[in-house]
Amino acid sequence: MFQRFIEEVYDILKTAIVDLGWDNEDLSIDYYDKISDVSSSLAFKISKRDKKNPKKVAEEIYQRVYPLRDGYDLIGDIKLIGPYLNFYVSDKFISDTLKDVLTRTDNYGSLDYKGSIVLEHTSANPDGPLHIGHLRNSILGDCLGRILKKAGYSVDIQYYVNDLGRQVAVVVWGIENLNLNVSDQRLLRYNFDADMIPQNIKVDHWISQVYINANRLIEEDNDTFGHNKKEIDILLKKFEDKDEDVIKKFDFVVVQCLKGIEQTLNDLDIHIDKYVRESQFVFNGDVERIISRLKDTEYAYYEDGALLLDLSSFGFEKDFVVTRGDGTSLYSTRDLAYHAWKAQRYEDMIDILGADHKLISSQVKTVLKILGYKEPIVVIFEFVSLPEGSMSTRGGRFISVDELLDKMKRQAYFEVDERRQDLSEIEKKEIADMVAIGAVRYDIIKISPDKPTMFDWRDALNFDKRGAPFIQYSHTRACSILKKGGDYGKPNFDLLKDKNEIDLIKLISRYPLVIKEAADNLRPNILANYSRELAEQFNQFYKDVPVLNAATEELRSARLALVDAFRIVVKDSLNLLGISSPKIM
Repeated sequence: MFQRFIEEVYDILKTAIVDLGWDNEDLSIDYYDKISDVSSSLAFKISKRDKKNPKKVAEEIYQRVYPLRDGYDLIGDIKLIGPYLNFYVSDKFISDTLKDVLTRTDNYGSLDYKGSIVLEHTSANPDGPLHIGHLRNSILGDCLGRILKKAGYSVDIQYYVNDLGRQVAVVVWGIENLNLNVSDQRLLRYNFDADMIPQNIKVDHWISQVYINANRLIEEDNDTFGHNKKEIDILLKKFEDKDEDVIKKFDFVVVQCLKGIEQTLNDLDIHIDKYVRESQFVFNGDVERIISRLKDTEYAYYEDGALLLDLSSFGFEKDFVVTRGDGTSLYSTRDLAYHAWKAQRYEDMIDILGADHKLISSQVKTVLKILGYKEPIVVIFEFVSLPEGSMSTRGGRFISVDELLDKMKRQAYFEVDERRQDLSEIEKKEIADMVAIGAVRYDIIKISPDKPTMFDWRDALNFDKRGAPFIQYSHTRACSILKKGGDYGKPNFDLLKDKNEIDLIKLISRYPLVIKEAADNLRPNILANYSRELAEQFNQFYKDVPVLNAATEELRSARLALVDAFRIVVKDSLNLLGISSPKIM
C-alpha cells in the first residue's frame, strides 16, 4: 500500500512539472521523513538550475498539485512547509492497508517473481565444527535467502564443500598416523569406519581434535625433515589422480564432519538446499577445461612450473595462481569451475564471504570476466568478536557455535524460569531455545554486514536492549490480547483515529517496501531494524490505547483487527530473520 502511495506522489508531481513546462526532473522523494509521510525537495533542484528562490519554486509546484489531490485515492493532504512539499496518506490508505494485511496474511509483503538466484554461504572447511567466525556468514546468508524468496526470487541455497583441500588431507593423515585414544600419540592404523568415532563427542569436534593434533606433528616435523608435509602433498596428488582408496578416506572425513556441521546449522534453523563438492569439478574435467582456456589467454605465464595470470592491467598487484608447480589445482581455480557451472544454471549468483576474501574474490570475478562468464555478486562481511573473558574454550583455540548456543540456551532458561514458574519444564525449555536462537540471530543480523560487531550474550538476551526477546515478547503480547478478545468480526477501520493507531498502521504499510529495500541492497539489517521499530510502535500503542476495554464494541473490534495485523507482520518479519514467534513467554 505504501508503494502505491509513493507511486501516486510521483504521478502528481510529474503532472505538475509537465503543466509548468519543466523537464522531467529527479523528484527527490524522501519516504523516511519525520514530519510527513512523504516529502519532496524538488524545489531545491529546480531553483538551483533556474537560479530562483526555492520557496517560490515550491509555491508554484504546490499551486499545481494541491487541486489535483482529490483525483488520487491514497493522497489525503498536501502541505507546503518552507521549500518542502509534504504529502499525507488518506483515510482510505489506512483502511486499505489493514484489509490488505488481514486478507493476504502470510503473503503480505510478498513481491512478484523476479528470477533465479544461487546463494552460497557458510562453506566452512570440513575440518571441524563451525566457530564464531562462521556464525555471521551462516546467519547473513540464511536471512538473505529468506528475504530474497519473499521478494520474488527463486533461491537455491548452496554450501560449497572444500572436500579436497589440504585441511582434509591433514585429517586423513592424522587418522592414519595418530592413536587417538592414548595421550602419547603412538601410531595406530584405522580402517576409516564410523565405529572409530568416540560416542561421547560430537563428530565434527572429534574431527577438529584430529586436525589440531595432526597439524601440530606436521609443524614440528617441518622443523626437521618435512616428511609429514610431503605425505600430505602425496595424499592431495593421489586424490586428484582419482586413487580410489584415498578418495574413500577423504569422503569419510567430509561426510562425518558435514554431519556435525549440518546438525549445528539445523539448531540455528538454517537449511541448505545443496552441498556441492569441489571435487566434482576436478573429476568431470571442468577444472582442466578452465585451466586449458586460461593457458591460451594473454595474461598467462609460467614460473617454476606453476601457471599464473598477470592481472596488473586490472589493477591487481598480486598475480592469480592457477596451478601449483606440480600441476595440481588450487581452491581458487576450482572455484572458477564452480562459478562457471552456476552461471550456466542461474540468472544471478551471490557469494557471502568474510573480509579476508576481498582480494581473492575480486580476482575470481576478474578471471570469470576474462573467460566470458557472469560475475557473482559478492557480499563481504566484517568479523564478529566476543568480549574478552566472556567465554573460553578448553583448548583456547576458538569458540564453537555449539558452545555458544549451549551457553545461550542455559542463560535463556534461567530468564524464562524466573519469569514463568507456572509453565512445565518442557514448555520452559522450548521457549528458552526459541529465545536463545532468536537472540543470537538478531544480535548478529541487526548490524550492517560491512561493519564489525561484538556479540555479547548478556545484551542479546536483555529484554530492555530491544533485541529479539523484546520483539518476540511483542508478538506474545499480541497473541494474548487476541486470545482474550475473541472474534473481531467485520471491523470498521474508519474508527481508528488515535495517533498511536495511525502511526502503527503506517509502519505496517511500509513492510513490502522494507522487503524490497532489504532484497535490493542485500542488507537483512534493514529488516531487523524495521522489526524492532514495529515492536516499539506496537508497545507504545499497547501502553496508550485500550484494546479490550475500548469505549465501544465497534472500536474494540477495530483495535483487535489492528493487533492481528501487527501480529501477522511481526511474525512474518521474524520468520524472515529465522527467529521463532512464541505465543507464550
